[in-house]
Amino acid sequence: MKFAKDFLLGAASASYQVEGAWNEDGKGISNWDVFSKIPGKTFEGTNGDVAVDHYHRYKEDIKLMAEIGLESYRFSIAWPRIIPDGDGEINPKGIEFYNNLIDECLKYGIVPFVTLYHWDLPQNLEECGGWTSKRTVDAFVKYANVCFEAFGDRVKHWITFNETIVFCGLGYLAGAHPPGIKNDPKKYFQATHNVFTAHARAVEDYKSLRQFGEIGITHVFSPAFSIDDNPENEQATYHANQYNTAWYYDPVLKGQYPEYVVKQLIEKDWTPDWTEAELNVIKSAAPKNDFVGLNYYQPQRVMKNDVFEVKEKSREDSTGAPGNASFDGVYKTVKMDDKVYTKWGWEISPSGFLEGLRMLKADYGDIKIYITENGLGDEDPIIDDEIVDVPRIKYIEEHLRALKYAVAEGINVKGYYAWSAMDLLSWLNGYKKQYGFIYVDHKNNLNRKIKLSGHWYKKVIEERGENI
Repeated sequence: MKFAKDFLLGAASASYQVEGAWNEDGKGISNWDVFSKIPGKTFEGTNGDVAVDHYHRYKEDIKLMAEIGLESYRFSIAWPRIIPDGDGEINPKGIEFYNNLIDECLKYGIVPFVTLYHWDLPQNLEECGGWTSKRTVDAFVKYANVCFEAFGDRVKHWITFNETIVFCGLGYLAGAHPPGIKNDPKKYFQATHNVFTAHARAVEDYKSLRQFGEIGITHVFSPAFSIDDNPENEQATYHANQYNTAWYYDPVLKGQYPEYVVKQLIEKDWTPDWTEAELNVIKSAAPKNDFVGLNYYQPQRVMKNDVFEVKEKSREDSTGAPGNASFDGVYKTVKMDDKVYTKWGWEISPSGFLEGLRMLKADYGDIKIYITENGLGDEDPIIDDEIVDVPRIKYIEEHLRALKYAVAEGINVKGYYAWSAMDLLSWLNGYKKQYGFIYVDHKNNLNRKIKLSGHWYKKVIEERGENI
C-alpha cells in the first residue's frame, strides 16, 4: 500500500522555536520573550532571542526542505510580529516576512500549512489577563483576519491553535509556561473556553471570506489506557479521557462541552464565565471545521491515584513524562515495565497511536485528520561527520506503518508532519533534545546539515511509503 497522492508528507516547526530576531523589524515582545528570561524557568537560561535564526536564514532552510522533498511545511506565525501590541497597528515588516516565507515555499512546490497561534502571545495581552481575558479573544479574531487577508490567496491550510491543553495547563495549573500560575483550575477552564470561542469565531470569519481553503485546530493526542481491567483504574481512565480529550475535542467537533466534565465544574465552582453568545458560536462553528490536527507522541497509561501529598513540580516534571497525578487528584500516569521509552521517559507506542485513532473515529465519526506533529526527541550521534539518527528513522517508520493500517481501515488521515523540520529550541529544555531532519550546529555558526533521517524521509516521500 502507498499513501495517496493527496496525502501530504511534511514536517513542522514553530515561530518562537526557530525564528529568533525577537526584537527586529518592528516585532513586539511576546510572553515567551519575557518568561524565558526569568531565572530558573528554562534549562541554562536558554531563550528564543536567536533560536536557530530562521528569520534570517529561511531561504537556506526552505532549500534544504526542498532537498529532502518535503511536500508541505507546517510553520506558525508570530502574532507579535504581525500586531506588535496584540490588537493595535499592523506591522508591515511582519507581513513582508511571512509573504517572503510563503513565496519561498511555493517556489519549491512546498505547501504552506500555517498555524496562527503556537504559544507566543503578545506580552501586552498577557499583562491584561492573557487567555483568561475576553479582550484576548477579540484580539485573536482581529489578528486571524489580518492573516487571512494578507496570506489567504496562497495559504489554503490554516490551524487556529496548537495544543490548547499545553499552554493552558502549563500556564494555569503547573506554572511551567506563561503566565506561570499554579493550581488555578478556575482560570484554566476559563482560558480553554476563551480559546474555543476565539477558534470558533475565526472559523466563522474564515468561511465568510470564501477563500476556498480549509481550517481546523491542532490538539494534543494522548489517548489514555487503563493499566489493567480493575474497575477503579478503568473509571480513572475514563475521567482522564473526558478531561484531556473530550473537553478539547467536543466543543470543536460536536459544538458542545462534555456533560461529564461540565457537571463536575459546576460542583467545584470551576465553570467558566461563558455567555449564551459564546456557546452559540462554538455550536454554529463546529460543523464548519474542515479537519482536526493531532500531535501524537505517546499515550497515557492510567490508574486511580493513590498518592495524596502534592509535590512541587519541577521544570522536568512538566515535560510530559509519566509519573504525575492529575491536577484534580483523580488519576495518575505511570511508567510500565513492559513498554519502551525515549531518553526523556516518553513511551514509544505506534500501537497506542492506532488504537487511539480508532477511538477517535468511534467518538467523532469520519472526521478529516492531519497528524500535525509526531517525532523523536533524542541526542543524535555524529559519526564521520554524518548525523546518524537511526532511532528517529525507526520511530517515524513505525508510526507511519501504524498510519497505513489506519488508512486501510478507513480512518480519514490526509497528511503527516514530522516534528520537526530542523533542530530547534525546546520551550523549557534548550537545545539538548533534538527532533529535526536538519541538524543545526550551535558550536559552528548555526550551520545546517541534512541528517540520515532526512535522506531516509526523502526516499519515503518518493516511494509514497510503499516500503514501510
